[in-house]
Amino acid sequence: MLGGSFWIAFLRNAISVVLMLSFFLMLDRPRFSMKKTVCCYAIFGVSLIAGYSCWYLFGTVSFVKYAALSVLPVIGIFCSLMSSEVLYLSLYKMALSFYMFSVCTFCGVDVARWWCGGNFWVDIFARFVGMVIILAFTWFKFRKQFLHGVDFLIQEMDLFSAATLFVSVMLGAIMAYWPNLQGFSIFNMVRAFLILFMAGVLQYAILHLYIHLGQEHYYQAEKELLEVNEQLLHQQMDLMRESELEAARIRHDVRHHTLLIEEYVRKGEYEELLSYLAQYGEDIEKRKVSNISKNRAVNSILSAYAKKARSHNIQVAMDVRVAEELPIRDIDWVAILANMFENAIHGCIGSGLVQQAINIYIAQKRNKVIIQCRNTSMEEMIFRKGLPQSEKGGGIGVRSIIKAASNYEGETDFALEDGQFVTRILLNLPT
Repeated sequence: MLGGSFWIAFLRNAISVVLMLSFFLMLDRPRFSMKKTVCCYAIFGVSLIAGYSCWYLFGTVSFVKYAALSVLPVIGIFCSLMSSEVLYLSLYKMALSFYMFSVCTFCGVDVARWWCGGNFWVDIFARFVGMVIILAFTWFKFRKQFLHGVDFLIQEMDLFSAATLFVSVMLGAIMAYWPNLQGFSIFNMVRAFLILFMAGVLQYAILHLYIHLGQEHYYQAEKELLEVNEQLLHQQMDLMRESELEAARIRHDVRHHTLLIEEYVRKGEYEELLSYLAQYGEDIEKRKVSNISKNRAVNSILSAYAKKARSHNIQVAMDVRVAEELPIRDIDWVAILANMFENAIHGCIGSGLVQQAINIYIAQKRNKVIIQCRNTSMEEMIFRKGLPQSEKGGGIGVRSIIKAASNYEGETDFALEDGQFVTRILLNLPT
């Protein structure tokens, strides 16, 4: 800190607060509407600037020693409350904001002390230029990349890793802002530069690591979805071949039926003919195949997997009430229904019980589609973050369901109830 009047401190505080709040907001998905969020940020920012400026006015020594470190928890709590993201992602963004604030502060102070004899106007100008460069770069370059990969960060980053990163940044900040080492010297300047440089490299590396891991898991899920889709197509081809054989058998039988009918007519045995036609009609009704659903994609997927389930002696009951045409992509139907049915079959087989059953209920209510699947399951199952964990450590099918449901702002729920594994999915149809 290079000193100065109350208004000089006010300008410094304003630059620091605007930088941290703006940086965080650019990378955030707010809890409230943008208009309300901006108003809350503005009120909090002005109050914080005024409060810290008064602190400088009435306690300059303590302000110089502790202001920089205290701003992190104060702004961090506010931004976390305003954000809709999970806590550990807010901690990570707060660490980035504090890092940018530190870089801007050290650049301003050291430039002024190194070349301009500690001129506080040079300090303010350097901080302002640094703030503009950082915010411009964030808005035009970094923001799009971060928001595009934020879902990957949420999937891969947990509270422990975020806390580890936060603690490492805090340790670096404590060393950089240590009150007894704030005197100007080449050693202190180089020390602060190296600490900030290492903290920046660490954050940059962790950001790209988590995004890369998330992309790898995403591509793996896409690969799994394609494999499921390919498997479904093979099953559909098998059904088509069976249908062709059935059609050939019917054509063969029709020829014999025609000859027999002609014989009855030729002999005038009309009572026998009527009796025969009645028996033939009953036989046709028994062999009649009823569609599970009017929706082509839903019917194809459920038919194929119902056949697979019954081949394992699993009882299947389905109640499907959806329209023939829905604004849901076929590939999303595959991701949801095929993975859900496949998991249900594996759950039944893995239970080891004699009586195994799968019950599926699908209904459309206005602009919502409700999907529920109950299947026989083992009595104990491990859940992590509300998601079931398979013994083999997979879980790609569950992630595919969640990913497909998210395309329709949907919700998913997985639970174990009375010896049955229950999958619930809610899809919001676009209007």
